[in-house]
Amino acid sequence: MSVKFCRIDDRLIHGQVITTWVNVHNIEQVIILNETVAQDKVQSNVLKMSAPGNIKLHIFPPEKFLDIIKKNPISRNTMLLFSSPFDVETLVNGGYDISKLNVGGMRGNAERTQYSKAVSLTPEEKACFERLLEKNIDITVQMVPSESKVKMSEVINR
Repeated sequence: MSVKFCRIDDRLIHGQVITTWVNVHNIEQVIILNETVAQDKVQSNVLKMSAPGNIKLHIFPPEKFLDIIKKNPISRNTMLLFSSPFDVETLVNGGYDISKLNVGGMRGNAERTQYSKAVSLTPEEKACFERLLEKNIDITVQMVPSESKVKMSEVINR
C-alpha cells in the first residue's frame, strides 16, 4: 500500500480521474495537494462531494502533507493529485520522492502558451517542469490510460 500514481490535472476531481485512473491503479484514496484549494472551504466541499463514496479524499497544502507524512505513513493505495507543477516541486524539494508524474491537463488561458492538446504553460510553469526533469522525474503527458504517453521533455522542447 502506497502512492501508486501522481498526476497534475488543473481540473482536479472530474470524470476522467475518477472513472479511469482510479480503477487502473486500484486507488482507495486521493490526496489533493494545493494551498489555495486547501484554504477554500467551498471548493474543498465541492471536490469532496464529487468523489465517489468508496474513495477517501484529503486536501492539504503541500507543506502540511510533508509534516503529516513523517508521522503517518500512507497505508492505502493512493493517488497524489496536483493542479500545478509548483506543488510537485514543493514536495520534491521537501525531500518527498516522486519518481513518475503524469500530466493530464493544464488548460490554456491568456498567460499560457499551448504545447500540446492537453498542456498549456506559463513560462514559469515550463521552467518548473524543466527543474523537475533535471531531478530525473519521469514526467509524461497522458489524458486517459488509453492514450499513448508522451514525454514532457518532448512536449516542452517542440
